[in-house]
Amino acid sequence: MTPPTMPTDSNSPDPNAAPPAPAHAATASVTLDDVRHVAALASLDLTADEEPRMQRDLNAILAHVAQLQELDTTGVPPMAQVGELLQTPAAPAGGDLRTDGERPSFPRAAILHEAPETDGRFFKVPKVIER
Repeated sequence: MTPPTMPTDSNSPDPNAAPPAPAHAATASVTLDDVRHVAALASLDLTADEEPRMQRDLNAILAHVAQLQELDTTGVPPMAQVGELLQTPAAPAGGDLRTDGERPSFPRAAILHEAPETDGRFFKVPKVIER
């Protein structure tokens, strides 16, 4: 197999662009309205140029997931871990965590002193939800 070559002329497609969705991607199709709805939920401001690219990318992701769902996983135990495949012993449940114990907290005055803005009791932060 030969490695892909970079396009040389300025009219070539963007090398960073997602590949076109495979033909079997017709099972689940994301519409531009879906893209706009998800962008609004995520508080993303997509430009008119970005919307079709996002649509193509999301459709390619769904096509890949559909392709993965076609794989035969017979004999693969649920929640198989890489460590099991490499025969690495697993740490006991919580064995890699520190013990949970009561400790003194940081002094409020010291923490609030580091804050850019405070009312003396709480951090003051800008409003981020406009809806």
